[in-house]
Amino acid sequence: MTTPLIELVDIEKHFGPVIALAGVSLSIMPGECHCLLGDNGAGKSTFIKTMSGVHKPSAGKILVGGKEVHFTSPRDAMAAGIATVYQDLAMIPLMSVTRNFWMGQEPEKSVGPFKFFDFDKANAITMQEMAKMGIRLREPTQAVGTLSGGERQTVAIARAVYFGAEVLILDEPTSALGVRQTSNVLATVDRVRKSGIGVVFITHNVRHAMAVGDRFTVLNRGKTLGTAKRGEIKAEELQDMMAGGQELAELEGTLGGTV
Repeated sequence: MTTPLIELVDIEKHFGPVIALAGVSLSIMPGECHCLLGDNGAGKSTFIKTMSGVHKPSAGKILVGGKEVHFTSPRDAMAAGIATVYQDLAMIPLMSVTRNFWMGQEPEKSVGPFKFFDFDKANAITMQEMAKMGIRLREPTQAVGTLSGGERQTVAIARAVYFGAEVLILDEPTSALGVRQTSNVLATVDRVRKSGIGVVFITHNVRHAMAVGDRFTVLNRGKTLGTAKRGEIKAEELQDMMAGGQELAELEGTLGGTV
């Protein structure tokens, strides 16, 4: 059996007397899109920050390639191939796509004793990597702020993949997008998965999860309610497992089906 790229076992996270995570387990296989679902306050953000080295777990263990690791910072997680694309994308709108793609890792060329940003190499690779993700840029020098929300998500994903991500954590990548942009991002997730990278897709949208997910884990108040494979569970069942699903059904009955 294939070893998981990353596995989290009985993870707990306490903030003083507050228990944010109470024994959460999750594994990510190569080429898998594992959807982590839960309503606001379910513990999704705390869990991915623990997985990506922002928080140290209060209990439990993290294994990468079958070996236990102890992340002390996000840099440790990135060195282990764990990359996270957060909702804010960490981009500067007025800077070019190339500048945002290479930020902090710019290729250099030497002229005598001096070193300069190798724009030709950077532009060529940026165009190439974006094309792999299905995005045809007009030019790599255009401001990233001129791109659609879905295209900016794709820049962030392409950047993480190019710099060696083996596990890609996507934090609510479709939450603020329209239908067409959402479709483009989900297609990008599918491309990434097929390249052998493991994807952790964080969402509260069951339809988006069902479109790309191979396995589904539901978080509710810091605990997992179980993990199911594609075909083992219906969208309606996932919705009911999430906080609010059953309550909405009861409310709909109370209001006579007007919700």
